Amino acid sequence: MSSQKNTLMAAVFLAGAVAIQSAPVVAQAAQNPQSSPAQSNQQPTLKPSGSSLAIPAAPANPEETTALQTFQSMPNTDLPKKIAAGEDFLKKYPDSQYRPMVYSALVLGYLQTGNAQKAFEVGDKEVALKPDDVETLAVLGQTIPRAINSSTPDPDKQLQKAEDYAKRAIEVTPTIAKPEGMTDQHFMEAKNSTLAMAHGGLGLVYFRRGKFNEAIPELEQSVKIDPNPNPDPVNLYVLGVSNQKASHYDEAAAVFARCATIAGGLQTACKTAADESKKQASTQMSTPK
Repeated sequence: MSSQKNTLMAAVFLAGAVAIQSAPVVAQAAQNPQSSPAQSNQQPTLKPSGSSLAIPAAPANPEETTALQTFQSMPNTDLPKKIAAGEDFLKKYPDSQYRPMVYSALVLGYLQTGNAQKAFEVGDKEVALKPDDVETLAVLGQTIPRAINSSTPDPDKQLQKAEDYAKRAIEVTPTIAKPEGMTDQHFMEAKNSTLAMAHGGLGLVYFRRGKFNEAIPELEQSVKIDPNPNPDPVNLYVLGVSNQKASHYDEAAAVFARCATIAGGLQTACKTAADESKKQASTQMSTPK
């Protein structure tokens, strides 16, 4: 089992970054069209119902509005350039009412370029301004426990933060009203994508704490509602290991076998683990779920 855990810890952050890169933009709180430009190039956003998010901000001016439009229209094909533009915007307009929009984009940009620490710092700022930004809450709730390693300072504090963020995303996402112009299917997929990240993150928090029976239902829910054709293989792998640790060998074998069908960095590890779980199921006593 130790070899499986080492494989997991080596692969989860990379796989997590890929999952984040392909995840739909879900819920930076929708802005008033009168004060929020440059929405035409973004996917529809979701607004938490009953949200009262007072953001101290200086009034926008035409130059600031144009700068935001320029930033948002920049393609993601050159992320370092886009990140630099976002950082420049925040330096030039430190009190801008558009900070949450820039912070949210920077969180994803930093993660996709491998700068997790910057993503977490900016994400904390975004959540402080908009406590109901479920996309950022879910992304951080999923990524923080994936990024923790032996050199992480105060890992227990980081896990607690991830737990709080994930639970907040799970609490708020179902309350979000469907934006005008978004189809029912797109709306449901957007919510389920956010919830899949949040439940997966919470499951990994419990896994890292050795609470495997608590991790299992969270990871199962993440895999169940993930709208992608293939669920996140990290969540499948962690679910399989959690079932092994809880002596649910048949369940572990089935989960690992499913994970082994998904191309990527965990495919070989999942196939090996599936074979091991099948042997354990035939030679060891399983614990009923």
